[in-house]
Amino acid sequence: QLNLMESGGGLVQPGGSLRLACRISGSTMDYAAIGWFRHTPGKAYEGVSCVVSEDGSTYYADSVKGRFTISRDSSKNMLFLQMNSLKPEDTATYCCAAATGRVSDYALIITSEYDVWGQGTQVTVSP
Repeated sequence: QLNLMESGGGLVQPGGSLRLACRISGSTMDYAAIGWFRHTPGKAYEGVSCVVSEDGSTYYADSVKGRFTISRDSSKNMLFLQMNSLKPEDTATYCCAAATGRVSDYALIITSEYDVWGQGTQVTVSP
């Protein structure tokens, strides 16, 4: 089983930066991809970014491309999301999630294909 735990959220002004972290633990560590999602109450989850386990390919939602960067450490037990040039519309709860089954198209970052989730960390962008 995998276990995921996020940290690093907080309050930041527009144009500011935050770095989110996700700790990955468990005796079984196989997953096809791992990534970041965000949601606000009453709204659907949105795939933000993911990294493919096999080759390290990364993908981003159009709304964050050029501003956010996903990365993993060399031991593969941590996942990060560097968020720069933050906007008020980035305000959300950010969750890390892993896909242990088949992924149809990694670039689409499809929420339903990710089956192991952390509980999230709040990011608020406000003047």
